[in-house]
Amino acid sequence: MLSVPEAFSLILSHALTLPEEEIYIHQAAGRVLREPLTADRDFPPFDRVAMDGIAVQHRQFDSGRRVFTVTGMQRAGQPQQTLEDETGCLEVMTGAMLPVGADTVIRYEDVKITEGKAQVLIDDVPPGQNVHRQAADRSRGETLVPAGTRLGPVEMAVASSVGKGTLRVTARPRIALISTGDELVSVSDTPEPYQIRTSNTLLLEAVLQAAGAQTMKFHMPDDVDIMESAVSRFIGDYNALVLSGGVSAGKADFVPELMRRLGIRQIFHQVAQRPGKPLWFGASAEGKVAFGLPGNPVSTFLCAIRYLLPWLKGSLGLPPDETPVARLSRSFTFAPQLTYFVPVSLSVDADGVWVAEPLPGSGSADYANLLRCHGFLELPRNRSEFSAGESFPVFTFR
Repeated sequence: MLSVPEAFSLILSHALTLPEEEIYIHQAAGRVLREPLTADRDFPPFDRVAMDGIAVQHRQFDSGRRVFTVTGMQRAGQPQQTLEDETGCLEVMTGAMLPVGADTVIRYEDVKITEGKAQVLIDDVPPGQNVHRQAADRSRGETLVPAGTRLGPVEMAVASSVGKGTLRVTARPRIALISTGDELVSVSDTPEPYQIRTSNTLLLEAVLQAAGAQTMKFHMPDDVDIMESAVSRFIGDYNALVLSGGVSAGKADFVPELMRRLGIRQIFHQVAQRPGKPLWFGASAEGKVAFGLPGNPVSTFLCAIRYLLPWLKGSLGLPPDETPVARLSRSFTFAPQLTYFVPVSLSVDADGVWVAEPLPGSGSADYANLLRCHGFLELPRNRSEFSAGESFPVFTFR
């Protein structure tokens, strides 16, 4: 049986190779860049006024002048004006071009303007004050956002500022989410006493769509022939299959047999972990991949957070996330020789360190327990006693 690191490494080694596509900028939020964004001009592109006030020639102030005649106004968005008489000043607005002949801005709070005269009220005005110099932030041609970056709000603003009306991004992978089991009914149905409403594919949809995938949900009965007929079509239409349920050792757990019939090679089945021990993973010769997740909801969720989400990010070309750690709030015992992902609630102690309070609940079917927690603390398989204050990796979902 594979260890968690071995299973994780195998899954990441089968990241998808996705093409790029060009899309309009208004469609690009959350997508992953396949080209760098470079400055098409200096940032800022001119000597920029950084405060509302008056623009002066500093040597006049330095020589003792404290009263300047106001000769005009330079607003943001206007062509650059010129301070014709260096004994005077121009009123200037934040964001405007610094007038030719001026080199310093004194803010309105430090002057008094009366009858066209600006009297400076302070004696400490360094040269260049309140001027944001051309190219002080970035120079023309400099890379601002490298390829492989997910486009968040700031990256979108930068793309707009450099005139990128269209962007080359990684195509979104298409993933089929397939629930299995005769006991499942639609969310809008009233279940019989022996039935439950489907929820795992909705969970997976929320996780994967937020990370950048396109998904479609399906449900299959516990009939391997019916499943084979439907899923064989999905293989051609989707980059990956994610099945929930049907991977344990029961009489109706048909997923491994189904994958064999469809020509998807098993890479591993079962990982030394709890929850999620029956995890199945395979790939086709064409590079399509399939995940068989255990049907219990906590198992499904853990496998999605620990394996499926990093695989998706790797497929999109994103770097791996750093895994934070948290300290156990109390001593904990887990005897089986399995990696244990215990649900935890997180708080921050006086040192600014995460503290994890175990919330083991009543097992991998206890969905409601997840409402109280923030992630899974990964306890290693080679020991059974875990002491309060020890730190372990934590995989968060809030």
